This record gives sequence, C-alpha cells and structure tokens, in this order.
Amino acid sequence: MVKGILLDRRFLFLLFIINLAGTIYGYMWYESQLAITPLKFILFVPDSPTASLFFTIFLFFYLFGRNVPYIEALALVTLFKYGMWAVVMNLLTLNLNGELSWSGYMLIASHGAMAIQGLLYAPFYRIKWRHIVLTSIWTLHNDIIDYVFGMMPIYSSLTTYMKEIGYFTFWLSILSIGIAYWLTIRKRSIVKYYY
Repeated sequence: MVKGILLDRRFLFLLFIINLAGTIYGYMWYESQLAITPLKFILFVPDSPTASLFFTIFLFFYLFGRNVPYIEALALVTLFKYGMWAVVMNLLTLNLNGELSWSGYMLIASHGAMAIQGLLYAPFYRIKWRHIVLTSIWTLHNDIIDYVFGMMPIYSSLTTYMKEIGYFTFWLSILSIGIAYWLTIRKRSIVKYYY
C-alpha cells in the first residue's frame, strides 16, 4: 500500500511541488547569509535547500520514468544529513534558550520530513558505488567548507559550540553515507544473494 502511494503520479507531482516550494523558500531563508558569503563558498552554504533541490530534480525525472543516480545519491545522503542536523540544532536551541520561535518548530517538522522522504524513496534509487563515492566527497568537502572556513548556517545561540557541532556534523555525514550505502547497494546485494 505504501509503495502504491509513493509511486502514484499524483502523489509524486504533489511531492514535487512541495519540495520545489520548500527549496525556493529555503534559498530565500539563506538570503542574508548568502549576502555576506564570499562567492567561492556560495554553492556550499545553503545546505538544506540544496538537499531538497536534489530531491526535487530526482522527482522531476522520476515522474518521466527516468533515474538520475548521482542526483539520487546526493538527495538521499544530504536530505537525511541536513534534515536530522536541523532537527538537532533546533532542539539544542530550545534546550539552551528554554523557548523556540514558531519558525524553529516549523524547521523541526519540515526538516524531519525531509529526512524521512529521502529514506522512503531509497528502494527506487539506482545508486551504485561510484555515486556513493562522489556523494561522499561532496558531503565531507561541504563539512570542511562549513567548519574549517566558517561557512556553516548561522544559529546565534549556538555559535559558542561550533567545534562540537562540527564534530557532530562530521559523524552525521558518515552515518548518512552509511545509511545510503545500506539502503541501496548493500540491500540489493542481500536480495540478490537470497533470491
């Protein structure tokens, strides 16, 4: 039943529209930070909207019966990583400040949904080792840009914990890459072995 819903063209189109709108809103949310970002780092600053852009591209092609494995790998890893990252950062902000704005709760809900949708479509991706390798390079390079060059998203109340957040983010990247491998390459090899 779930598979039927996920593959329903009307549902796919609705998901495409939601992700497209969320991507545009996400880039607008980063507007003030992008205004002060050196041009060479611009591509690596708006993490979450870029993740949802990857998934939006996947949905567009999937609606026409086509797979784009490099985009699928980037979508799977970055949706889970930045979805979970934003949930954790907003919960930390709530813990530190004792309160959270309505936009903070909205970010928890929307980014939690980002992480889940990337995982739900894993059975339909056509990811191979080369796609995981390129995505790993992109993801870990992005961490270097964020935490070595100081281009991470601005969360004013969390700035004193940047080293700890950078460490957490690195291991979240490794976890995300591992999950992508497990849900695609590893799962397919297990199925082939038993069937």
